[in-house]
Amino acid sequence: MWGLLMFSFKYLEMPFPNVQLSSRPLHFIYICDCSGSMAAHGKMQSLNQSIRQSIPGMAEVAHQNPEARVLVRAVSFSDRAQWHISIPTPIDILTWTDLKAGGITAMGEALDLVAQQLKTPPMEERALPPVLVLISDGQPTDDFSSSLKLFMREPWAQKAVKISIAMGHDADIDVLQEFIGPNLDADPVYNKIPGDSGQLILNNSSKSPRKPLLATNATTLAQFIQWSSTAVINAATMPLTRQVGENQIVGNIHLPDLPPTMTYPINDVETLVW
Repeated sequence: MWGLLMFSFKYLEMPFPNVQLSSRPLHFIYICDCSGSMAAHGKMQSLNQSIRQSIPGMAEVAHQNPEARVLVRAVSFSDRAQWHISIPTPIDILTWTDLKAGGITAMGEALDLVAQQLKTPPMEERALPPVLVLISDGQPTDDFSSSLKLFMREPWAQKAVKISIAMGHDADIDVLQEFIGPNLDADPVYNKIPGDSGQLILNNSSKSPRKPLLATNATTLAQFIQWSSTAVINAATMPLTRQVGENQIVGNIHLPDLPPTMTYPINDVETLVW
């Protein structure tokens, strides 16, 4: 009997090998307008710079959330849509190659490309809801509505966190609103907090969820890109039990509010306004 007890104690003292739980993939996809109008007023340069500068912060958030594996891709669209970054790339090894402007606005075709990648497979069953960021300064020149309907038939598209950024006042706000979902507030100010693209956040906030973000210059664009790639990623990787505080939420992601300094960026005084 004593020998059995000694064996049990020795067994408990034995070091166990390092066991790492499998992380869940989180796909982050930029959908970028590269039409000719993006060449004006430094918009394309600002977009490239904003995305490139957001990478370190995005990598830091990913490092702080080891239960998720953040994988980045990007689609560009002008005359045609194509993958700018076709392979899901871990954020810590991501290098951004500049986009170039020229052509028209095949936004619907861009959604077709993304929809193909939101099927299962190639999407993993254990994946976290993907984050999709649509950025445009104009309006589609193809059949966007038909493509959006097909896109939204994909279960992962319905679960996705969808954010849209309007680069300037010429962007088609209605189209960008269609992409992220119905507007839950009649307030005409677009540049307030976007909420979970698939679910309703039930709280008493006066800010309106699920609206396109209006970037009127390079500064506000950089702020919105940084927010989308850090705060949103952090929320998407956070367990639901940690997300629920005073607010009640329906669904699996509660997007954070924009910082107060970003709520009304149109008041930002800058020489160049798009």
